[in-house]
Parts: sequence; C-alpha cells; structure tokens
Amino acid sequence: MKRMLSMLLCGLVLWGTAAPAAAAEETAQDRLARVTQTVKDVLDLDTGAYDDFQGECHEREAVPVWTLRWEGEDRSLTVEALEDGTVVSFYLGESAVPVGTGQSFPAFPAASAEEAASAAEAFLAKVLDPPLVSARLEAPSGMDRLGSDSYTFSGQLLLHGLPSPLAYSITVRAADAQVIRFRRDIPEETFLGDIPAAQAAISQDCAAQTLAAQLGLTLEYVLPEAESTSAVLRYVPAEGLHTCYVDAADGSLIDLTALTEDLWSRENASGDSAAAAESGGGLSPAEQAGIEKLEGVLSSSRLDRLLREEAAYGLDRYALVSASYILEEAEADGEERVLCSLRYSRSGEDGTHGRTVTVDARTGQVCAVSSSAPWDAEGRAALTAGQAQARAESFLQTFCGPRWGSLALYRTDDRTGDGAPCYTFTFARQENGYFFPAHTYTVSIDRSDGSVYRLSVTYDDSVTFQDPAGIVSAEEALSAWMDTYDVVLAYRLVPVALDRSDPVQARLLEQGQTYGYALRLTYALEREVPCLGIDAKSGQPVWRTQETTGGLSYGDLSGSWARGEIEALARFGVGYAGGTFQPGKALTQWDLVCLLSSVRGLPLDPAAATEQERDAAYAAAYAMGALSREERADERLLTRSELVEMLLDSAGYGPVARLEGIFTCSYPDRAAIPADVLGYAALAQGLGLVRGDWAGTRTACRAEAAVMLCRLLDRPL
Repeated sequence: MKRMLSMLLCGLVLWGTAAPAAAAEETAQDRLARVTQTVKDVLDLDTGAYDDFQGECHEREAVPVWTLRWEGEDRSLTVEALEDGTVVSFYLGESAVPVGTGQSFPAFPAASAEEAASAAEAFLAKVLDPPLVSARLEAPSGMDRLGSDSYTFSGQLLLHGLPSPLAYSITVRAADAQVIRFRRDIPEETFLGDIPAAQAAISQDCAAQTLAAQLGLTLEYVLPEAESTSAVLRYVPAEGLHTCYVDAADGSLIDLTALTEDLWSRENASGDSAAAAESGGGLSPAEQAGIEKLEGVLSSSRLDRLLREEAAYGLDRYALVSASYILEEAEADGEERVLCSLRYSRSGEDGTHGRTVTVDARTGQVCAVSSSAPWDAEGRAALTAGQAQARAESFLQTFCGPRWGSLALYRTDDRTGDGAPCYTFTFARQENGYFFPAHTYTVSIDRSDGSVYRLSVTYDDSVTFQDPAGIVSAEEALSAWMDTYDVVLAYRLVPVALDRSDPVQARLLEQGQTYGYALRLTYALEREVPCLGIDAKSGQPVWRTQETTGGLSYGDLSGSWARGEIEALARFGVGYAGGTFQPGKALTQWDLVCLLSSVRGLPLDPAAATEQERDAAYAAAYAMGALSREERADERLLTRSELVEMLLDSAGYGPVARLEGIFTCSYPDRAAIPADVLGYAALAQGLGLVRGDWAGTRTACRAEAAVMLCRLLDRPL
C-alpha cells in the first residue's frame, strides 16, 4: 500500500509549493545549518571525531528530505531528516570493532537482549514525538543463532498510543549495545491528510456486532493434514467475504475489499500462458524420439488424431505446433507414466490463439488442457453463461465417468464482461451432502466456439469421509469463529477519492490518478495466529500450526546442575535436537562433535542422525580444528582433559596452549597434570571453563561439555 502511494506522490510536491513563505528567505546554507543543528540536538550527537561533512536536500515524494553525511577515518554517520529535524533514518558505520582470539569460533553477544532493548528505547525516545508518535518494542530478531552481530527490533509506530500503518526498524549492535541503524515511515509519504483524533465515538461492543454481521462460514469436508486420506467436516470462511472496518467516528461500515476493487480496476490481460512445458521437460530431440519408442507409447501423430476426434476440444481450427514427451516418476507401487503435451496454435483477426493438451501417452486419456487467447471487452460471445455451463456439464458427464455422480457445481467465474476469453466452472466432489473442494474438476469453456478452453483435475478415490452425525450448528460455529478474533481500535489506511480542491490531490488528478489513501480511526477484527476454521464435531477452533524457529528445548533437565547453561545454549540453537539432552550420559566423541556442529547451525539428534548427517557434522569439527580425520572414533569416550583440548582447539587457542614452559595454574590437583596438557589446563582455568579440580583423566559427561562450551562462548572478545 505504501509503495502504491509512493508511486502516486513521487515528484508531485516541490519544496517551493509546500514550504512556508518565511522559509523561502533562507539560503540553502542557512537551511542546511538549521537542519543539521536540529538533528544534532535531537540525537545528542558529538561530531568532533569526523573529518568531513556534507548535506543535500532531495525532493522525495511529498516532502523534502535532507541527507546529512559525516565521514571519519574509521567511521561514518548518515542521517535522513525532514525540514523540522524529524529523523527518518540513521546509519552508523564503524570499521574498528574488536574481534576475538578464535575468529572462526563465535561467542555469546556482549550485550544482552535486555540491554539492547534499553538502548533501542532510549534512541526511540529521542527521535519520536510522544504522545503523538511512539513505539512498542517487540521481541528482537537476528540473535537466535551464534555469530549474529546485532539485535533488530521492528514493528508498528503508535499514533496517540494506537497501532498505525507506519512501521519502524531499529538495529542495535550486540558487541556494545550501540544503535547502528534506524528507519521509520513518515505520514507525509504514507497517507493523505491529517491524523484523525484518537477518540472513538462508538463502543467496541457496537463495532463487534457490525463486524460479526459480515462473517460467514460454510460447512465442508477438508483434509486435516497434508498427507491425510480421511476427510473431516469443518466450518470454513465462506467464499467472497469482504474485509471490513468500522469507522470509529460514526459507526459506518467501511468495505475495504469493494473500495480496493474500485481503486485498482481490473486490467485486461493479453492472454494466459499455457501450463504445460514447451521444451519437452529438458529432453533432447533424440531423447524425445526414444521415448516415443517405449513400449505402449503412442506416437504424437496418433495422439493428435485421437484428440481431433473429440469435438469438445475444438482442435479442427488449430494446427499442431509441437509435441513433448515427459517421463513422470512412478509411484511406489505403480508404473512409470509417460505424458505427452501437444501444443496447438491458430491465428485470427484478433491475434494468436494457443491450446495445449496433456495426455497419457499410452492411453490417450486427457490429463489437462490449457489455452491462451486475446482478451477483448468489446468482443461478442457465441454463447451465454448458461449455455457454457451446459457445455461444461455435458463434457464432464462423458469425461468423468462414474465420478460425475459425486460432482456438483461449486463455483462459477465469469469475467467475459472484462474481456476474458472463457467462462470457468468448478465442480467439486460432494459426500453426505457436503462439498469437498480439495477434489475438483475445473472446466473453462471458450466463449467464441464453446470448446474446452481449460481443464484441470484433482481427485483421489482412496479418501474416506467423516460421518456427519453429531455436528454443531452453524450458529454455534459462527459464534466460536467470532470468539477467535479481537476487535482492535487502530489507525488504518482507507482508499479515498481524490479531492481537486486540495493542491496536492489536484496534481495527482492531473496525472490521471483517481484514488489515494487516507488515515481513519477504525475497528477491525484481528488475531495473532491464523485460524483454519471450526471443527464441526467439537465446535472448537482449528489453529494453523506455527513453525518454531531457532532455539532448542528439552524435557529431561529437571534437577540437573547444568540446566542453566544447557538452556542458555539452547536459546541460540546450540545443543541436541530430539527433545532430550541426557545431561548425565558419558560423553562420546560423537556427542561432542554434535555439540560443535550445532555451533555452526546444524543441531542433530545424536541417536537419530543419518550417515550423511554424521559426515557433515564431523566435517564441521574438522574445519574448526577440533580433531583430524585420522582421530575420528565416534563411540570413544572422552576424558575431561580431551574435552577441554577439543573445545580450545575449536576456538583457535590450540597453538598457544601447546607452547611449553610459560603456563602455571592453581588447581588443587595441579601436580597430576601432565606437562603436555598444562597449557590447556591453564587456559581453561583462565577462561573459566574449569573450576575446582582439573580431574583430567575422569570420563566427561554431556553436562560438563555443555557447561564448558557455554563458558567458552561467554568469553570476552
């Protein structure tokens, strides 16, 4: 929406027509000095470390925007601001950021999410103008994996404390909680006119009643899972429902769908492309010829003759252009199928018409039809919608065989008034009196001659259907559906006709535009998680499953002394997949390799990894320097000393740890530490990996590996 408005407004408003008269007396240098000083005051900037500065004004969209740039030896700063000093964007670039000893081995961020949020809030307090404009920080993104260097907060700007279509984004560097990027939308480039008052004249309950009246549900069979073959009954949103708001000022209904359709009038297309491949699925001419010789496969000329015998496809006026054979992968218990796509074409006074028919190359059975033809809003149809429907039904009675008895008209799409070359009818499967729209025959009838313009089929005879006895009523389902929503008061964009009395809008009208967007205070129905419908048996909402991203979780950490460290790792996706950690289990080399692999973003379940995944994890460990290929021994138990060595080698400390005669440490069992291990032991103590006894010869456990790894990742950079 904002991009649409940007296109409408771009270049139409010049500073000379929009600025106050007093501003015209200022020179460009005066304006630059004034804006620069205002921005420095707003951001509390100390620019003494920069050697160069330049500023320029761009007539961007509806308002002039100043770009201010400071450059230094190892840093830069760019700020975009409006004439009054409102900060639109901020970018801080610095090259002198410290790096750690082990540059290929990550570390936990120095700044916590809470510290980053505090820095972001402090910055927003400077650049926003509460209570008119404020922001509510959401959870940050970008720090769910090790190696990320910043937290990013994004969301809606609030106007008078209410949600709005204005968005913002702010990025905080993880190393030192410094804001390095900021960008926000501004009203001038998002909507026409002013911000309405925040007071609603009607109640939320009144708005809820109006919005509820616009809802509708249809009882249909659906497949509860993608791979399911047992359909269940569910109340789902009825087709053709419009998105609606309620104006908070007067309680009127705003039909956003209808307004948008008026705004974006349908554009006549020149035609639709054929669905079948024209290149033969990547097969060479020799391969195509070879396929034609496969047992039982009919030649293209034979298939063409079979298709021309069926008058419904209307090929008598078409010439065969090409035929492409395609090998289709066989099902587990089926035969490899060969398809043939035959392309036809004809030319007329109105342009070129194309038709592609895809058939089973062994039987000639038609699988799909697609066509292309010029659109012509003035053209006359050879048959009416009713006649076209009769043609579609007559064709399907023969084409579907016994399935025809379970089909009924589900949807009609008639766009011939806009110039579409066909009428489209979708017939869906019906069981127990209810539609199952996952199984359909869709037929388009050419308006010029009544032939089959398009055909697509989705059907599976193996699906079973739930008994409809005991379902809840439509009224109960609709009430449960309404309960899944919140009725939210917010500022929203609404399409409006342009007003010639407004100078800016008059310019838009002169450019051929008819609509813009205004900001309205409205009520609307919103929900955080998508709802798929209401289960017809239980009357309960069916929520869309939300995929979890980042992080790991375990169900076996209760009472573990290492729980805090294991969960700290898990928040960054470091640990084991599979839902259990087994903290007391003796540590094998494979267990540690899995942990190190997760540091690189590949968490695995040690007990369920495939051979390919094992090899990938070991490859990551080799690359980190944890061990060599010759040292691989998946089930070998590791001692605490070996655990430390592999961790420190992974983090790049190995060359230093192997230096002799320069280390000392203060473990109670210092005397038992071999000389060739002393460097590792000293570094482990200095970095905090090992506390208390060294106990290097004791077999390590998974909990100890997690704790040491957590402390290593928490090292200062």
